[in-house]
Amino acid sequence: MANFAKKDSNRNSHTCNVDIGDMRIKYKDKSETFTEDQLVSKDPLQQFKAWFEIACKTSTINEPNAVLLGTATKDGKPSVRPVLLKGFSSDGFKFYTNYESRKAQELAENPCAALTFFWDPLCRTVRIEGTVTKTSIEDSDQYFNTRPYYSQIGSLSSKQSTVIPNREFLIIKEKELQKQFPNNVKRPDWWGGYIVVPKSIEFWQGQSDRLHDRIKFRRLKVGEKPDNILVHQGDNGWVYERLSP
Repeated sequence: MANFAKKDSNRNSHTCNVDIGDMRIKYKDKSETFTEDQLVSKDPLQQFKAWFEIACKTSTINEPNAVLLGTATKDGKPSVRPVLLKGFSSDGFKFYTNYESRKAQELAENPCAALTFFWDPLCRTVRIEGTVTKTSIEDSDQYFNTRPYYSQIGSLSSKQSTVIPNREFLIIKEKELQKQFPNNVKRPDWWGGYIVVPKSIEFWQGQSDRLHDRIKFRRLKVGEKPDNILVHQGDNGWVYERLSP
């Protein structure tokens, strides 16, 4: 285990140098590899559905739909934050947020995004990259109306990513809105859904010898034909390939 303790003489130091190079856990062993013949489907959306259902049934995963969303400004400055997946289909992966937030501003500048699911107890990760569009007004209304009352009020209370003086500022705003909207809350125009239309979906399974399994699905490039040696024919316009760990 890494030694986090520092000598008394270093307590007032402004430097921080913590060595955690020996922190590691065991993943799966060689008897639990993820090989191409174990694919549930050669359509990555169906493969994702199979893995997602297993994650949902794993009691030690509290929020299997929690996913890290990566965005970038038009000049390439990245940022990553967790969001909750609220649906997926052949159209893509759906989440909802404030349209005036930092993530929304970056998506307006650069409508490309990456999603990463990390299901630690399963030693599995799914990485998705694609383009992003807003969902319809009807879709945003429908989802917002299913949210609990206090979640709806919370959406109105917070101008996401803006600077506020303290937490009490939010509490006061929340109480004001509860008086204003004691029963029904209408979705604000600045809140709604996005859908990530995937161009690639990678399935990763960790191995203790660090020879991790990585099977990536992607769309065919213009003029490209699968050779079924390195690039294999998938379903519904997808191909798949194994990547080095």
